[in-house]
Amino acid sequence: MKNIQSAITSVGLKGQIKVSTATYSAVLGTSYPRSNGSFNNHVSSFINPIVSFLAENNSPLLANIYPYFSYTGNRKDIQLPYALFTAPGVTVEDGRFQYQNLLDASLDALYAALERVNGANLRVVVSETGWPLQGDPAATVENARTYHRNLIKHVNGGSTPRRPGQAIEAYLFAMFDENEKPGLETEKHFGLFTPTQRSKCQISFNSM
Repeated sequence: MKNIQSAITSVGLKGQIKVSTATYSAVLGTSYPRSNGSFNNHVSSFINPIVSFLAENNSPLLANIYPYFSYTGNRKDIQLPYALFTAPGVTVEDGRFQYQNLLDASLDALYAALERVNGANLRVVVSETGWPLQGDPAATVENARTYHRNLIKHVNGGSTPRRPGQAIEAYLFAMFDENEKPGLETEKHFGLFTPTQRSKCQISFNSM
């Protein structure tokens, strides 16, 4: 990252091109309650220098956040509407912060962790998020459409309780299915299109 930043600076593009890296929820040792978010001790050797680099260069931290995996990993305590942005009201209260959806809660746990390592001013960009369309009872076209639609609606003007007024920047995963990807069957079916370019889930990116 430092070498790339130096190369960018050397050609006069500092500030125009941001250098960052992606992380995911496993780097958090504590994520509940969300205000207690903190990084695992075993990642401090690399996460602290990354945070310092990003803060120095005014670059965001990228994070892959998947409410689907949080939900399927703890169906006992996490309700599907909370993951799909369809909860009728506040689902989780954390002091002065109230949460109606799992994406906001996950983002704020990461923000709380960053505050503990001198990264309070860092912005987090959701570099990946999505919902699989098959491979599990919760992985349906309807659930994927609901998640994508409500995600787009939420980021078009929404913010998290811990960062009120700060826009959420998020990127959908994925354009195409990865039909030869190893692992869980759901891992192959996050695409909005099949590998042959057949549409699986139509969505609109217009504000709703």
